[in-house]
Amino acid sequence: KLYAAPRPTETFIGQLTEWADTDGEGRGWFEGFASEGPESLRAELDEAARGATRAVAELRDWMRDVYAPAIEGAPNTVGRERYARLARYFTGADLDLDEAYAYGWSEFHRLLGEMRQEAEKILPGAETPWVALAHLDEHGRHIEGVDEVRAWLQSLMDGAIEALDGTHFDLAEPVRKVESCIAPPGGAAAPYYSAPSEDFSRPGRTWLPTMGATRFPVYDLVSTWYHEGVPGHHLQLAQWVYVKDDLSRYQATIGGVSANAEGWALYAERLMDELGFLKDAEERLGYLDAQMMRATRVIVDIGMHLELEIPADSPFHPGEQWTPELAEEFFGSHSSRPADFVESELTRYLTIPGQAIGYKLGERAWLLGREKARQRRGDAFDAKAWHMAALSQGSLGLDDLVDELSQL
Repeated sequence: KLYAAPRPTETFIGQLTEWADTDGEGRGWFEGFASEGPESLRAELDEAARGATRAVAELRDWMRDVYAPAIEGAPNTVGRERYARLARYFTGADLDLDEAYAYGWSEFHRLLGEMRQEAEKILPGAETPWVALAHLDEHGRHIEGVDEVRAWLQSLMDGAIEALDGTHFDLAEPVRKVESCIAPPGGAAAPYYSAPSEDFSRPGRTWLPTMGATRFPVYDLVSTWYHEGVPGHHLQLAQWVYVKDDLSRYQATIGGVSANAEGWALYAERLMDELGFLKDAEERLGYLDAQMMRATRVIVDIGMHLELEIPADSPFHPGEQWTPELAEEFFGSHSSRPADFVESELTRYLTIPGQAIGYKLGERAWLLGREKARQRRGDAFDAKAWHMAALSQGSLGLDDLVDELSQL
């Protein structure tokens, strides 16, 4: 039997507890959700919501009292063989994991050099780029208020659509609509995106977990919303829905390969940098910090599950073998993210091994496919046509993605 690891199990129990009593007064998440429904269905909705809350609480109790004791002392990592199988599931590729690990380190060193240059513009003499980012937390541009940040993110996406449509993309009207939302409590600390319904009656939506914050630094949001919203996840996943008649229903809905979608979203961040949308050192350092997080994911996800050695040229514990504890320390010391976010990230890597590496490896595939298409077409290469053809092909694994992109 293959059980879940102890740390993700503990986190899941905590999430179930939150969903069962969201407001601390015995009202669960489902009851809050149902409260916004029509009054004509009030009794039926309330009864269903209470039943859902009871089910969540019962699952929480079983996980806590039966499952968690049964896996006490089990390892949190999966080893090379299981990791390779999981990585293929998330990337659609038979990866050379040692090459991918080395690539993660090469990107780490490249990005660290760029981050130091931008940090010097913000806080001359800063010991590390993350000292400059901490300075921005206090003194950089920011948005005050939860409603205000939601509206600001909406305007950021609306502005990106207006600027990109007709120049770098050719967007259908339903794809032009995307909504900015605040995430309900009890979930992960990272922002995320939900695709539109098949008939676009529910638009694509981005979700910001506030984690109790009411002040939001801009540097941490701009490239993230280019990733989650426009031109990132929204343009790709909404375009799949729009061209669904040319794809299988599986391709257009649940059949996505994670590394394809996350690779596109990371490519989208880089594209916005290439196009000059990151207006100053503040926004660009935030973008590089987000890129560094994805390079760090490759390093720690592969490193801790395969128990690899930290290279001799690493600034962090060279020559030692990775453990989840070292991975969390490394991630935290090379990221602007707060401690609760870092803890959530490491739990994620232990819960779904092989998923987090798809961002950087997927971006590499998208960039390589674009470069090969550019070389093949020469002066006839049309970036707008290439982007729309690439976004309309449905999801492919990385083993096929580069070949297909290079032919567009």
